[in-house]
Amino acid sequence: MSAAIERPRAEPSPDTQPYWDGLARGEILLQRCAECGKFRHYPRPMCDGCFSFTHTWVAASGAATVHSWTVTHHPFHPFFRAKLPYALVTADLPEGVRVLAPLDGVDPATLRIGLKLRLGVDAEGLPVLRGAE
Repeated sequence: MSAAIERPRAEPSPDTQPYWDGLARGEILLQRCAECGKFRHYPRPMCDGCFSFTHTWVAASGAATVHSWTVTHHPFHPFFRAKLPYALVTADLPEGVRVLAPLDGVDPATLRIGLKLRLGVDAEGLPVLRGAE
């Protein structure tokens, strides 16, 4: 009998820990520059707009629009073999950033650029994109 294969996980850093803490509470947090107000995602120490190191954390609205997608048929890690095929969607958020997350509950054949989705958190505490309600 073989041991269960665990899902690969990101290792939080001091810059990303608040993001992961938000996911654990069921919310998607984005960094917002405290100087110029520009949102950024993925979390990082410096604003690429004004080069400030100060920021706040703001909950994402949850609105998302399909920018692009891919349907994965080959697992990059053994954990994902049982989930094949699955769709990964790059979505634009109204805050001005893009996220990459798996699609849940939507037939990938219905995807199109501009399709409205909802960004949320799945049962494992990770970002997921679902159909807009």
